[in-house]
Amino acid sequence: MDDWTPFQNRTEFETADFLYRRNQMSAGDIDTLLDLWASSLLKYNDHPPFADHNDLYNTIDSIHVGDVPWQSFSTQYNGPKPEANVPSWMSAEYEVWFRDPHAVAKNMLANPDFVGEMDFAPYEEYDGDERQYCNLMSGEWAWQQAVSSYKLTT
Repeated sequence: MDDWTPFQNRTEFETADFLYRRNQMSAGDIDTLLDLWASSLLKYNDHPPFADHNDLYNTIDSIHVGDVPWQSFSTQYNGPKPEANVPSWMSAEYEVWFRDPHAVAKNMLANPDFVGEMDFAPYEEYDGDERQYCNLMSGEWAWQQAVSSYKLTT
């Protein structure tokens, strides 16, 4: 495979995968790591795969597979508060970012990379007498949704 779009090469792709998905490194730690990496490459007149966390995030966000836009809303706690010493989190406003789960699921199902890789029906798998769980469709909830009994009305 030679096309790592939108990444320039395999190193950029694997660095992004490691920092963002596998390690889930904070933005500040990403910047620290990339600064250290850049300083080690100065003598070679080279640079790390990303300038900073913003460069990394922008590259990840430019991936076209799926193309579900980010949305956001603001929220804050609206329950009862103590008379005194109100914790700051009870008064703070929080911004929640998300992608439409329905659109994400549709894109996943339409992705040819997943052909033959998804279980669309619930199942139970056993190793001897012990039940094995490996994904949503092997779980108890999915099984109960499909196999639940119902009362007939006359």
